[in-house]
Amino acid sequence: MTPLLAVEGLIKHFDSRRGVVIQRSVGTVRAVDDVSFHLSAGETLGIVGESGCGKSTTGRLVLRLIEATAGTIRFEGRDVRTLSRGALRALRRDMQIIFQDPYASLNPRLSVGDMLAEPLRLHGLASGADLRTRAEELLTTVGLSAWHALRYPHEFSGGQRQRLAVARALATRPKLIVCDEPVSALDVSIQAQVINLLKDLQSRLGLAYIFIAHDLAVVRHISDRVAVMYLGKIVETASTEQLFTAPRHPYTRALLAAAPIADPTGPARRLPLEGDIPSPLNPPPGCRFHTRCPHAQAQCRSEAPPLREIAPGHRAACHFAEAIAAVEAAAETVPPPPYMRRLTDYRRAVAALAGR
Repeated sequence: MTPLLAVEGLIKHFDSRRGVVIQRSVGTVRAVDDVSFHLSAGETLGIVGESGCGKSTTGRLVLRLIEATAGTIRFEGRDVRTLSRGALRALRRDMQIIFQDPYASLNPRLSVGDMLAEPLRLHGLASGADLRTRAEELLTTVGLSAWHALRYPHEFSGGQRQRLAVARALATRPKLIVCDEPVSALDVSIQAQVINLLKDLQSRLGLAYIFIAHDLAVVRHISDRVAVMYLGKIVETASTEQLFTAPRHPYTRALLAAAPIADPTGPARRLPLEGDIPSPLNPPPGCRFHTRCPHAQAQCRSEAPPLREIAPGHRAACHFAEAIAAVEAAAETVPPPPYMRRLTDYRRAVAALAGR
């Protein structure tokens, strides 16, 4: 089957300039460098990684909110990058985005009803009294009341504003929605409500999501597949279950190990990563993660690893992915030292007493 969205060799380089009056080029920021993935109808692809890895830029490139330097973006077989202005405007009915900050993305001068009616009017989907009826339907779809159409964005809470952003994205009945960290600015309880809303809308409307986030727990809950980005490149992609139970790239392992676990009796899982993320102005040669990887070899410093398939549906950009997995699996079978066993027994005893 032809995927709904197919991205091949996507590249975005920004020219970095300095100076107030006379600006001079000081280098090229490689924000996105040879990114490829696909997305089927009704599927959710999660994209995770540290700040500055190129997640949000990738989402905006897919929608042509930013023009790509190179690569192909095909939506239902059509090359998005070659579309004319009129054809691109028509395509935007099928491709929408939910931004991170709902307050900044909503027009404070428009009432909610006018804000939801605007895309309907621009795309010729409704007119006259139908605009109000359709706006009220959108509000009830996202769990708000019809009379909220008379209010303005500043009169809503953060969670309600994000629901308004979801309603606006649904106005044109899209097939793909890019969710650019849609819950990162919300409380945990509100995050769950918005995530459950997105999942419910997906099951009812057959939507496809590109879900960009930092929170691994949220990504695991909503995604069918996950792509891990580091310094402008995808370093691993797999089904959600594969990625979280058997990660193969050292960066993915470190990313998962850094996530907090609500178990004080469990052993510490943090993996040592030395140094900071290299600058995208001057990325290191070879594997871009080798400057922080505890398993780096000479080949990693000189040869960039391809994103290769190491298991069915599981791809990783690491020369020694299989060897590292075997070594770490063997290390896990070694019993913990005596002091760790005593500490664990003590914690269990304290937990048992607390339970009584």
